Amino acid sequence: MNNRPDTESEKKSSPPSAFNGPFIRVKGARTHNLKGIDVDLPRDKMVVITGISGSGKSSLAFDTLYAEGQRRYIESLSTYARQFLQQMPRPDCDRVSGLPPTVAIRQDATVSGPQSTLATSTEIYDYMRLLFARVGSPGCPECGSPIESQSLQQVVAELAALPTGARLTLLAPLVRGRKGHYRDLLENIKKEGFVKVRIDGQIHDLDDVPRIDRYKTHDIDVVIDRLVVRDAAAQISGRFSDSVRTALNVGDGMCIALQHGGAERMFNQRLACPHCKIGIEEPTPKLFSFNSPYGRCPACRGRGVVERFDTDLIVPDAEKSIEEGAVEPFHSWKGSTGARLRKNLLHLARAVHADSSKPFRELHAEIRRALLYGQGLGGDGTELRKMAVIPSLERLKESTGSGRTLRRLARYISPIRCDGCQGTRLRPEALAVTIDGKNIAEITRMQVGEAAQFLGELRFTGAGATIAAPILKELRSRLRFLIDVGLHYLGCDRLTGTLSTGESQRTRLATQIGSALTGVCYILDEPSIGLHHRDHSRLLDAMARLRDTGNSLVVVEHDAQTIEQADWVLDLGPGAGKDGGRVLYNGPLQELQHSGKSLTARYISGRRRVPAPECRRTPEEGRHIRVKGAVEHNLKNINVDFPLGMLICVTGVSGSGKSTLVNDILLKALMRRINNSTEKPGRHSCIEGMERVDKVLRIDQAPIGKTPRSTPATYTKVFDHIRRVFADTKQSKVRGYGVGRFSFNNRRGRCQQCRGMGERQIEMSLLPDVKVECEACHGRRYNEETLQVAVHGRHIADVLGMTVDEALGFFKNHPPIERRLRTLGEVGLGYLRLDQPSNTLSGGEAQRIKLAAELGKISTGNTLYALDEPTTGLHFEDIRKLLRTLHGLADLGNTILVIEHNLDVINNADHIIDLGPEGGGAGGRLIAEGAPEKLVQCSHSHTAAALREHLARK
Repeated sequence: MNNRPDTESEKKSSPPSAFNGPFIRVKGARTHNLKGIDVDLPRDKMVVITGISGSGKSSLAFDTLYAEGQRRYIESLSTYARQFLQQMPRPDCDRVSGLPPTVAIRQDATVSGPQSTLATSTEIYDYMRLLFARVGSPGCPECGSPIESQSLQQVVAELAALPTGARLTLLAPLVRGRKGHYRDLLENIKKEGFVKVRIDGQIHDLDDVPRIDRYKTHDIDVVIDRLVVRDAAAQISGRFSDSVRTALNVGDGMCIALQHGGAERMFNQRLACPHCKIGIEEPTPKLFSFNSPYGRCPACRGRGVVERFDTDLIVPDAEKSIEEGAVEPFHSWKGSTGARLRKNLLHLARAVHADSSKPFRELHAEIRRALLYGQGLGGDGTELRKMAVIPSLERLKESTGSGRTLRRLARYISPIRCDGCQGTRLRPEALAVTIDGKNIAEITRMQVGEAAQFLGELRFTGAGATIAAPILKELRSRLRFLIDVGLHYLGCDRLTGTLSTGESQRTRLATQIGSALTGVCYILDEPSIGLHHRDHSRLLDAMARLRDTGNSLVVVEHDAQTIEQADWVLDLGPGAGKDGGRVLYNGPLQELQHSGKSLTARYISGRRRVPAPECRRTPEEGRHIRVKGAVEHNLKNINVDFPLGMLICVTGVSGSGKSTLVNDILLKALMRRINNSTEKPGRHSCIEGMERVDKVLRIDQAPIGKTPRSTPATYTKVFDHIRRVFADTKQSKVRGYGVGRFSFNNRRGRCQQCRGMGERQIEMSLLPDVKVECEACHGRRYNEETLQVAVHGRHIADVLGMTVDEALGFFKNHPPIERRLRTLGEVGLGYLRLDQPSNTLSGGEAQRIKLAAELGKISTGNTLYALDEPTTGLHFEDIRKLLRTLHGLADLGNTILVIEHNLDVINNADHIIDLGPEGGGAGGRLIAEGAPEKLVQCSHSHTAAALREHLARK
């Protein structure tokens, strides 16, 4: 269908004469809801695309510009290379010209392994490993003493000092952790007269060496001699000494003594401890990699943690006695296994004289250790130790073959810091290498800003200065890029999986800045997400530098500060969904505020604003939740009150401890109490007043579904009521159709050719996979028999194709449906189709759908709603609607707890909790609390300064 606008004026963009230079020209863009628009965007400038949610911004930026750029790049590759690449569909537009190579930096969560860190994902750790391998000072992994050279005589003397009769195999290392088939190497060894070789720990005759896999890493040592320790004096001057000399020569100064039935010892003429008399290998970059078997801690395999049963999860409520079920898994386990566990525990309690009716917390520490671990039971307590809680659970875990039992046991297991490496993830040999007294783990534990300062002050002399100079240059520049985008507070060892959406996006932006590319079109999706107003200028400066080096920036953004720094603004609208996709303004920033059509212009110019409440709710005496002694992560033993029945906003610069306080401590503690969650709250002394809340709902931006079968209608349960309406019709009753018949997941009701998807995906090998409308149902998902049932002349597929606003009018006489649809409209999602696949929704849309799903339920008035940056992806007008909804919830007596940087939301709060003053180690303190009028009086709060400036502009 051609969705071109009715008039030419709706598709024209502003004339490009405001800038002299090349333009990116898009003609007839019809992707999704775009109305065949023509747009000219200047190159080598910062262009901001804005507009209300659902107006078509991402459709133009990502699904048109980026998709076309990627298509052109992939088509330039060979057909062989193309088959390995995931290709985007060709955008629905007439022509795109002047488009440079494109790079997209989306809001999507970073796809990374469980061991990926900030340092590894930005290549900082790669350069750090190289620095330590080349100029680090090796130390002894046993005693920490500096390493010295070891002479041939010292090596021989060490071996001669072994017990008489000890049998040794002397080896010379040739290959360590490298790939290859090594046929030439083995042939040369054989020619030199050696007969045996050790490959990956197994000794073979050189005439019978198995095939070596060239794509795997290998260790190869040549067997020099087999020796027996005899008279020490004779050995020093005889064959013993000759064999050691040969091993050291072949092994380039290193040899290995493999004692039969004993340990393996490394000797190195260059690196050895004078006290422990042991040699170590020459440091290489792989020694410092926790992803390599040569560098990672053998106990935790480079994870830094080990999975163990957690006593805090096993005994979640220590105020209960053993008889009352303090040991939760023993109390809740049913059947013969549970009865046996409880019987054994009571027997053990009697044996150690523990009072089973006394609160577990009040039992003596030694008795608790005996009950939990079986410790302190004496030499004759073997059978009793088996009855202890954790030994019983470990034995059950090892012996069971039931997946259900293993899943149940997993609820009581937590990752606990590895005792072998103390969480550093590296083996002792790597940690013994230092630079300026610090090992590599100590440096990567630093925050980005601290690491930049440490490396900036680092100085070397002689050859070390020459070697270190280019490495330090790369390290300092990469750390500087992270600082420039406002990530100075993050630890270098922070797992990438724990980064927020905004932090992940800014990390990728810093990586792109460091690549120093020119002539590229960068497409960014709200890079200001999660960034405090104080740090925003750094991000804008970094983006400006990216532009000034000859790149084009196309930024999808709603933030006023970003819009005001743009060279060019494109505003889409006027509505969302089918009412959007038109150009309201396209031109230089300076002329934006004069636009009469643009809703954005009215907010930027101050003609329209998000209003503050006329009066604020005041805290009720004694109605609050109090968190005491919060010390998790960077929190500085703070006490915080959360008054109930109000709109509360937790603020502070990025990294100040907001998420730690709310998500890691308060919400996890409430979830444990109310929902019996096994998640362990962050460290704190106690929380008072939790009994005043009877329901807690955490509404985040996680996807509401991963497949096209998940839709807003299915998630909010409105589809269940819609199906019931169809099932109650006379036609359905005559045919015997029940509610299940109208589900596109039901075999009887759905189209069998597309299995209820409405489309089929055709694999195209060298071209992108193509999705085509199902020929049988024509995209309607259902079979003809099901579609014959109608309500007010519309069948089920017609209803699913409606927007929320359309369906609201259609079902106005059905209260359960009307209530749920109305809440979706109230949070600004009236433009969404009921059957829109969940995997096409943004994080902000997913969060608002979750909020709407809860709003559609009957509230108790004692519910705590927790939202983490709910303004993500929202235009000023959408924020206005959202605040109206949140205030409505608070008016019913509920508590709304919001983590937010948006100044309009902060100004609408009844109570503000401001943390800081800085991020990371310099944060975690309670700076101010109270109403916005009280906050602005605080002289040392960055949030207060931003709010004062915001109010002054109004």
